[in-house]
Amino acid sequence: MIEKLWYGKNRSFWLLLPFSLLYGLIAFFRRLLYKLGIFKSWQSPVPIIVIGNLSAGGNGKTPLAISLIEALKAKGLKVGLVSRGYGGKADHYPLLLDENTSTKQAGDEPVLIYQRTHVPVAVAPKRVDAVKALLDSHQLDVILTDDGLQHYALARDIEIVVVDGKRQFGNGWWIPAGPMRERSSRLKSVDLIIINGDSSRDLVNQYPDKTYTMQLTPGHVVNLATNQQCELSALRHICAIAGISNPKRFFDMLIAMKADLLHTESFADHQNFSLPLLEKVVGNNQTLLMTEKDAVKCREFALANWWYLPIDATIPDQAIEKIYSLFKEKKSQREKK
Repeated sequence: MIEKLWYGKNRSFWLLLPFSLLYGLIAFFRRLLYKLGIFKSWQSPVPIIVIGNLSAGGNGKTPLAISLIEALKAKGLKVGLVSRGYGGKADHYPLLLDENTSTKQAGDEPVLIYQRTHVPVAVAPKRVDAVKALLDSHQLDVILTDDGLQHYALARDIEIVVVDGKRQFGNGWWIPAGPMRERSSRLKSVDLIIINGDSSRDLVNQYPDKTYTMQLTPGHVVNLATNQQCELSALRHICAIAGISNPKRFFDMLIAMKADLLHTESFADHQNFSLPLLEKVVGNNQTLLMTEKDAVKCREFALANWWYLPIDATIPDQAIEKIYSLFKEKKSQREKK
C-alpha cells in the first residue's frame, strides 16, 4: 500500500497532502531554529560523520556504514558508531554494545554493524548521549552516526546522503503522502551523495563534484547454526524472507543470481522473528534464506536449514579519499581553536 502510494501511480496520496504540508512546515521551522541558534546543537570534540537519507526507509545506509568504517580503519583511524537503536529496548541508555548485546536491546542494525566491524558502538534515543558514552570509554578519532541526518541536536562535520538509484524520491512529497523527510533541495548542502545501484544521471549532472555510485555485492551464503559458507547455487528449494524496508531489492538480487527460489515472504522492517513464526513460512525439505539484518535476530533459535546472504558495499576510491580529506580538514580546524 505505502509502496504504491509513494513510488507508484496511486493518486490517493492527495488525501494525505494536508498532513504532509504540516510535516514539512514543522521540519522546516525545526531546522531553522537550529540554524539560528535558538535550538542548540552539541559539538563533539572529534569529527562526526552522518550517514542518512532524505526519504523514509532503508536506502543502503548500513552496508555503506560498514564499508566506510573499514575504509577509515584501513587509514589508521579509531572509529566509533552511534545509532538510535530503532527496534531495541534496553534497561538503560546510553547502551554500549558488547558480544552479549541482543537485538532486542540495541536493535538489529547496530548489532549487525558491531558484529561485522568490531568497532565501539553505542545506542541511545538521543544520539548526543551515545556519542558522550563512546568518548568516555574509548579513544576515538571519528564517530559515524547510522541515520540521524535530521537529528540536528548533534552537530555534524560531514553529511553523507544515500539515495536509492531506482526509487530515488518517489512522488517527492513529505511523509505521509510521500517518502520524504526533507525535500531534495537539501542535497545542495550535504558533502557527499552516494547513489545505491543504478546511477541517476540527473543527480550526477546536478552535483558532479560530490555524487558517487555504490554497488552492493552479495557474498557466500552463511549457515546460521554452523557458520558454514557455500555458494548460493548449492542451496535448493529456497524460501526467501526479508524484514527490511525494501524486500523487493533482496528478492530481485536472488532472482538475478538464479537462485532455486520457490517463494518469497515479506515482513515489516525491523520485524521481530520467532521460531514458531518462521517454521510456518518454510516447509519440509525447504531451505530458509534471509538477509544478514534478519539473521542477527534469529541466531539463538536457528535451525540447520537456515541461511543468510551477506551484502558488501563497494564505494569508489575517490569517495573515500574525499571523506578522508574532509575529516582531516575538520580535525585541523578543531586543533586550531
